[in-house]
Amino acid sequence: MQVSMFHLMPYRDLPKDFEQRYHSVWVDPPWWELADADKVGQYYNWTLDELVYAARSGLDGICTNEHHQNAYGFMPNPNLMGSALAKATNGLDVAVVQMGSTLPTTNPPIRVAEEYAMLDCISGGRLVAGMPLGSPMDVNYCYGVPPMEQRERYREAHDLIVKAWTAKEMFAWNGKYWQLPMVNPWPRPIQQPHPPIWVPGSGSITTWDFAADHDYCYCFLSYFGWQMAQGVVDGYWARVQEKGKDMNPYRLGFLQLVVVSETDARAEEEYAEHVEYFYHKCLHIAPEFAFPPGHHDWESLVHMVRRGGFGGLSMNLREMGYRDFVNQGCVIAGSPETVRDQLREMAKRLRVGNLMVLLHIGSMPHELTLKNIDLFAREVLPHIRDIWDDEGWENHWWPQRLRKPQPATR
Repeated sequence: MQVSMFHLMPYRDLPKDFEQRYHSVWVDPPWWELADADKVGQYYNWTLDELVYAARSGLDGICTNEHHQNAYGFMPNPNLMGSALAKATNGLDVAVVQMGSTLPTTNPPIRVAEEYAMLDCISGGRLVAGMPLGSPMDVNYCYGVPPMEQRERYREAHDLIVKAWTAKEMFAWNGKYWQLPMVNPWPRPIQQPHPPIWVPGSGSITTWDFAADHDYCYCFLSYFGWQMAQGVVDGYWARVQEKGKDMNPYRLGFLQLVVVSETDARAEEEYAEHVEYFYHKCLHIAPEFAFPPGHHDWESLVHMVRRGGFGGLSMNLREMGYRDFVNQGCVIAGSPETVRDQLREMAKRLRVGNLMVLLHIGSMPHELTLKNIDLFAREVLPHIRDIWDDEGWENHWWPQRLRKPQPATR
């Protein structure tokens, strides 16, 4: 199993009564009342330091992401962070996982092709190219893309980016949303025909189909635990089999919150307030921002309603505390033994090959984050890496120069 550290980079110092006083953490939180640019500068530098520390501690990858107008996670341009990380980790066998640049909001999309190619070159061929559809908060409200156009724009942007990476001659692009007379990007990626592509999603059937049809890694991003994710992931694997694809566990990426301390009790003592900060404040999202009409295609909308709603956002997060989040599997927490046992069970049940762990959560201070990374890397990671080794699968969705040798038979 490949294990990467995911980092949201939230604002770590929202007021205690934030969720009572303010409408939403995303789209409309007032910067001038809540934030301080000097603190934000420190948060960015801590985030870079934490990810580099994870790389040097032996994690397989380090992940950034793109969001806008929020205190939940504000990397408006993940490639600025990725460029610093690519340079800082040269000489390390760690993937730079951009989870990543949002295709429908990048105009024109060849900027993604160009910037990702830069990152692949700077890193020496260590890029994983995430291609997210984007949240409705970011795409529809902050960047003004009509919900009904978002998925169509995404597919056109994807096709343009892949052609820009692989075409041997300059070409013209005459699409519905973008018209470019001369496409001839410099540089091109080191990895050929292009870097591995990961597609993040939250349960839409059409995203499963897109990932499977293109043989991309589908990454289920949820903060509500693997038990709640089981039904979604089972649906994804069923779709994979319907399409005649193999059951390679590396087709699936999964995001899991993890906190590790010396004992279960010590974990609660150290991390409880930061976990609760994340769920109470960072996920305080106004429902009208999260589900604008037209954002979900019809087939996926019907599927979500039939399976019983919209997952974790239907939970009353304000009434839940640390032990609720741990008991429901939203956070895997405790001693190294507790954490690794639960991660192994989760990976086997969901068939996860590419695991992303959120090791900084909510208001967690820098030094505690480093402790969490250190304990995870030393006491947990060595015990979960070999989960799929006996089956001999190859991770085709990982930078080729970083793939480990596979057993001769499966």
